[in-house]
Amino acid sequence: MLHIGHGYDVHAFAAGRKLILGGVDVPYERGLAGHSDADVLAHALMDALLGAMRAEDIGQLFPDTDPSYEGADSLVLLSRVAELARECGYRICDCDCTVAAQAPKLAPHRQAMRENLAAAMGVGVEAVGVKATTTERLGFVGRKEGIAAWAVALLDDGRC
Repeated sequence: MLHIGHGYDVHAFAAGRKLILGGVDVPYERGLAGHSDADVLAHALMDALLGAMRAEDIGQLFPDTDPSYEGADSLVLLSRVAELARECGYRICDCDCTVAAQAPKLAPHRQAMRENLAAAMGVGVEAVGVKATTTERLGFVGRKEGIAAWAVALLDDGRC
């Protein structure tokens, strides 16, 4: 049977941090605030996978109260979620993600993000979509206060 999951995450900008999106160090004057590396794209994708599995969310799986996750590489966490999916009998069929950022421009980094996310999940790059958009200067993203990301994931439990 096929299972669909949806994930969403948002992080505010913070001075003195790297901007990591889809495992790519994107050159920008600020990074994102968070307990881990604050990779909003990887976080949304993890929650989409967990949602398709009807499992707990990343806040429960990797709590920000646990010091072992401070500064954690979100691609490592994504690998753990993908491994959990496989252990539970799921195959990751397809994922699609959207990142909303007024700045910086993300299109030049899209392919590297796809490759990083695919490698972390152990799937081919053709199974991962990444798109970037602005919010036409509307809302917190448009005011350059942070970045949001959405993801959907399609898993197969082999019962089709």
